[in-house]
Amino acid sequence: MAELITIDDPADPRLRDYTSLTDVELRRRREPAEGLFIAEGEKVIRRARQAGYQMRSMLLSAKWVDTMRDVIDEVPAPVYAVSPELAEQVTGYHVHRGALASMQRKTLPGADELLAGARRVVVMEAVNDHTNIGAVFRSAAALGMDAVLLSPDCADPLYRRSVKVSMGAVFSVPYARLEHWPRDLEAVREGGFRLLALTPDEKAEDIDVVAPHRMDRVALMLGAEGEGLSTRALVAADQWVRIPMAHGVDSLNVGAAAAVAFYAVTAGRPVA
Repeated sequence: MAELITIDDPADPRLRDYTSLTDVELRRRREPAEGLFIAEGEKVIRRARQAGYQMRSMLLSAKWVDTMRDVIDEVPAPVYAVSPELAEQVTGYHVHRGALASMQRKTLPGADELLAGARRVVVMEAVNDHTNIGAVFRSAAALGMDAVLLSPDCADPLYRRSVKVSMGAVFSVPYARLEHWPRDLEAVREGGFRLLALTPDEKAEDIDVVAPHRMDRVALMLGAEGEGLSTRALVAADQWVRIPMAHGVDSLNVGAAAAVAFYAVTAGRPVA
């Protein structure tokens, strides 16, 4: 059973995991280095625990203690009860959902480990917006993609904003980082995957024509908002695919485009 501790000093060192959550650069450096991430809201905290992440501590406003009572009774980590005003002082924003948890990261698997049991894989290049990362993971989970591979410069899927936007779906889809970009794409190809580059380029083929009946194992490549896939990534791909559009619209937000493309490459495939 967790110990419920009331804290009234925003400088209390026990709250260090939760300090300055709105300082993106600080948290991007600190959280991976210290092996932690922040789960926000009741549903996300529960999903993180269900996915096997260990809790370091929990920060709750008083009205959320009863809601989270079963979690408090199950985990050995300390639970800090604070006022909403103190939570805002510590985190830097109004924690309207009233519940935060500091969770321990897991060691990431290798790309080869993920590819061994996968058929439909997402490959993201330089997607550095946390909202887009979260949206892509949520669609990947909902539409039955098996794994996500990230280029070295992609944003952190376990950053608080990514986790929140994904509604905890970042815990459902395994992911790994490709250390050498785009050289490691060759290892994906050698794993039996056909590399499909999603691009609005007119030379690309319609994705609903190409996928999924022409191939078995697919790695769908997505680029950053605005810039799209780099020339190097496009050259490394086996085929370019595009989403047919109407009314003169040339492209979609990467989160929206991902959902459409995932549906195309998983059509006819049972979703677990």
